Amino acid sequence: MGPRFRRDDDACRFHRCERSDRCQLRMAGFTFVELMASITILILLTTVALPLARIQIQRTKEIELKRDLREMREAIDHYKDFADRGMVPVKADTFGYPPDLKTLVEGVELKGSITAKYKFLRKLPVDPMTESDEWGMRAMQDDTDSRSWGGQNVFDVYSKSDGLGLDGTKYSDW
Repeated sequence: MGPRFRRDDDACRFHRCERSDRCQLRMAGFTFVELMASITILILLTTVALPLARIQIQRTKEIELKRDLREMREAIDHYKDFADRGMVPVKADTFGYPPDLKTLVEGVELKGSITAKYKFLRKLPVDPMTESDEWGMRAMQDDTDSRSWGGQNVFDVYSKSDGLGLDGTKYSDW
């Protein structure tokens, strides 16, 4: 037979007395309803926070992609400016644009100087969408919507990613 409780132990169940150990144990723990409510709130907060975190990661990558494209396009324009002013040697069919992206990193010898090389980029940036340093390129002679490089020069660069940005446009169209 189990232990018999006195009448005041039954009252302890409703937290009316403080002298029973049993009453103190009941007051120290959580009820099942409290635990379920806490878990439900945590699940709701998690379902809201995860998509926001994913969007923030994508937004950060997009900002980095825009910055990298701007940096490379400015380097191409800077090279073209040097070519137009006659500061770097130019081949006739290049229209004054660099022959490839590697030339922007390695640098070109300036006319009139034997040892001076001017570098337009410190290094070739990594495409944050493809996580590769391979970029799509267009030559001056290529069509404006071409996705294959003719190889004559580098007029423009774009991402090789097929993904869509948060604004709904393709990364390759940026």
